[in-house]
Formats: sequence, structure tokens, C-alpha cells
Amino acid sequence: MRVLVTGGAGYVGSHMALVLLRAGHEVVVVDDLSGGHREAVPASATFVEASVADRLRMAEVLGTHGVEAILHFAARIQVGESVSDPRRYYQGNVAASISLLESALDAGVERFVLSSTAAVYGDPVRVPIDEDHPTAPINPYGDTKLAVERMLGAYGRAYGLRWAALRYFNAAGADVRAALDERHDPETHLLPIVIDVALGRREAVTVFGHDYDTPDGTCVRDYVHVLDLCEAHLAALEHLASGSEVGALNLGTGQGHSVEQVIDTVQRVSGREVRVLRGPRRPGDPPRLIASPDRAARILGWRAKRSSLEEIVRDAWQVRSLRK
Repeated sequence: MRVLVTGGAGYVGSHMALVLLRAGHEVVVVDDLSGGHREAVPASATFVEASVADRLRMAEVLGTHGVEAILHFAARIQVGESVSDPRRYYQGNVAASISLLESALDAGVERFVLSSTAAVYGDPVRVPIDEDHPTAPINPYGDTKLAVERMLGAYGRAYGLRWAALRYFNAAGADVRAALDERHDPETHLLPIVIDVALGRREAVTVFGHDYDTPDGTCVRDYVHVLDLCEAHLAALEHLASGSEVGALNLGTGQGHSVEQVIDTVQRVSGREVRVLRGPRRPGDPPRLIASPDRAARILGWRAKRSSLEEIVRDAWQVRSLRK
């Protein structure tokens, strides 16, 4: 299949391009490089530097390459920034996705997989969170992702677009075989920050809040290996190609790990000390975010295979420690 990966120079998108290529698909990557890295794009993928909001350019890309499906990863992802500068998120996540979907419909592309997020749920009223949990985002980032999900539903009903929205919780880990990991600027994800402290590239990691109603007082999250996430996207794509429906699905393990557990695991895997600073709670940080992955298992036959915290940390450490 000829697949377009938007945001394919970013963390999950670049791993997705590799997984697609290994599965025998043809891959076109579109990325404006505002947050991604050109060197992260696999050499055997076709790369186009462009914005998905550019209707003329996207029409050219879709037509020239005969794209049959789109995996949409291009988005802004920083929760705090979405609060301080929401216009960037409604423009970059909603308006740009509208342009991309218009281009897709005009080109006759019938399969669309959205990289979505657990942020659509807001503060959880029950854990683990299933897909029937109320969607009530508490920040513009989650709100923009939910808006695109709703748009996909409407386009599916009106125009026959076959779609999936994959709501993942905490993407982590790395592809050791390709020496590919996550690189954000600024880095806001816990695991790479903790690893950088262990490597001496940062002085300390700040843990925000030690008095939550969790076993050790720190926030608990559901960490999923990035390659498991990509295999779920591939399964969703193949499901859509068979003519089946997917809709919105959670991607998680059903298991949670605390901030302290992540730090302890990095120290154990690396054999190095990690300096920790205590900070106040951050507004909007729920004590626990854990997915129920049962619907993805039932519809896609997917469950995380490599998402033990030990394996996630080991892979991330191995790749990140090699970077100069």
C-alpha cells in the first residue's frame, strides 16, 4: 500500500515510517521540520518538506505518489504551551487537519488514521479508562485532538471515509535496531529527561507533587513502547483496508507506573544515580492515567508486547546513551 505519514520526522511518526517499510509498504513522509528531524526519516522513504495545511502542495503529493492511506502524526503536542498559546494549537492541529482532510477527499483517499491522545478524556472519573469514558478535555491540546476525532466521524458518515483515532497514553522507548529514539525541543517527556540526568546532560529531574493518592505519592501513568504503538497503527490501517470499521481506540497496557518507579528503573538499568528535586503539583495532573486496552484487543487483535517498564527503559537508555 502507498501510505502518507504526516509528521514522519517526529518521534512516533519516524518509527511508524520504519514499521511500514519493514511491512512492505511504500512510504511518503511529509513534515515541515518545525519539530521533527530530517535525519530521523528512513532513507528508503520519500521525503517531502511541506506543511499539511498547504492544500496545493498536498494535492500534488497525494496525486503524484498515488497515496492510498494517510497516517496523521503532524501536530503540536505540548500541553502547557497549548494553554499559554492556544491559537497555535487550533491552527496547527484543527485547521491544518481540516486542510489535510479536504486534500484527502479531493484525491479520493479513503483511509485515515489519526494519532490521538488520552488527553481527550480530561480528569478521569474512573480508572482504567475505557473508550466509553466521558470526553472532557481540560486543555486546548486535548480539545483540538477531540475536535479532529469528531470531524473524522462526521466525514465518515457523510463521505464514506474509513478512519481510526488511536488514543495513546504515554509513548516511550526506542527502536534499538535503527538507533532511533525521541528528540523534542524542548524535551518535556519524563523518561528522556531522567535518562539525560543519568548521562550527566542535565543536573536533575524535578518531580512535581509527592502527595498524590498513589502508592508512593507520585503520579502514575500507562507507558507504551513506541514500537507497540506503531504496530497498533499498522493493524488499524490493515483493518480499514479490509473494509472494516475501527473508530476511536485506546492504546495502553492496562498497567501504571509512578514517576518514582520510572526514576528507579533508569537508575537500575543505567547503574547511575539520578538527582531528584521536589516540586509542587502541576495544575491538571491527574493522579492516575491508565488505559483499558480491551477494545483494541477485540477489534484489532492488538496488545502491547514489549511494554514492560524494564524493556522500555532499557531500549531508550541503549539508544540515547549513544547520542553525542
